[in-house]
Amino acid sequence: MLAVLRSRELLSTIILAMLLYGFYYPAPYAHQTVQDLPIVIVDEEDSGITRAVIRDLTAAREVRLVAMAPDFHAAETMVRERRADGILLFPAGFTRSLLTGAPGGGVGVWVDGVYLLRARDIGAAITATITGVAEARLGPTVRSLGLTLPANIVIRPLFNTREGYKDYVFPAVGIIILQQTLLFGSATFMADRRERGAWRTDRSGFAGMWAAFILIGTLAALLYFGLIFWIQDVPRGGNVWIAIAAAPIFAAAVSALGLLAGSLMDRGYRAMQVLVPTSVPLFFLTGSAWPLEAMPHWVALCAHLSPATAGVHLFVRLNQMGASLSEVAGPLAALSLVVVLYAFLGFLRIARNGRETGYRSIVNP
Repeated sequence: MLAVLRSRELLSTIILAMLLYGFYYPAPYAHQTVQDLPIVIVDEEDSGITRAVIRDLTAAREVRLVAMAPDFHAAETMVRERRADGILLFPAGFTRSLLTGAPGGGVGVWVDGVYLLRARDIGAAITATITGVAEARLGPTVRSLGLTLPANIVIRPLFNTREGYKDYVFPAVGIIILQQTLLFGSATFMADRRERGAWRTDRSGFAGMWAAFILIGTLAALLYFGLIFWIQDVPRGGNVWIAIAAAPIFAAAVSALGLLAGSLMDRGYRAMQVLVPTSVPLFFLTGSAWPLEAMPHWVALCAHLSPATAGVHLFVRLNQMGASLSEVAGPLAALSLVVVLYAFLGFLRIARNGRETGYRSIVNP
């Protein structure tokens, strides 16, 4: 254990990587809002209501009106020529639809779907503007006739309260960052020992190394779930105590895998060469970008060999959703099984006294 904690290069690499990634990765998504998106408007109705909506919409920060097109084809041409990024269409019958709720008169919005936040923010701006204009222009008249405007739909996100990309993806990516930095560190440490011919140890030696990396991983997880999530202002603080209790289990699984993987490497730097390219595939295998249920069964099964898969489903539910212990029993059990698997294999590989027959490094010296 002391050998791990005294390794300045190892500790500095792990600590700096976790800190840098914790602040660097979410930086591009800090604002989580769209501003001044150039749009072209097609007003087929050209009524007082649509003109009022357009006037109020131009004051919204999300959009910037660049032109009024005579028809949809002209507007589409402007988008193809990169003079605008979106089209807003007010069809004939818009006011009638607004008053009666009749179909066929809704607002049409076309936005490049490559940018995740555009459609959401433009839609919110349009909804707020139309609601305000309708209430100001039509509300008194409608109420004097004993009628009501069509009911408004109020959307209240439960967890990703701002519907931002950072709030959606960073809590999951944070688990990958925690896993990969601890995995790199423990694997490099063990590979260095193997290169020097000092990787075999007794039971207490293996337990000491494992405990040291569990301590490092646990402290790193608490740093992320507490300070970094707070600084980055992502949803947090759901079920703190179970998350704290589960952090050492996650760290135990990752560090056991790292020690096992490092014992198969012939050089210290080889661990980074082999493991770094796994980061992106492992993120997709967590089910954050694509549900595990939609993957082929064998792929979903293999995904659980990565501690981050169960870790994402465990900690996102605890930190962001406030899940109870019974609601995370499945991921917690899966993570515990991974701990047992890699600890057992690592013990046989590193702590067992005997010949190395049947054990070969991934890359020959």
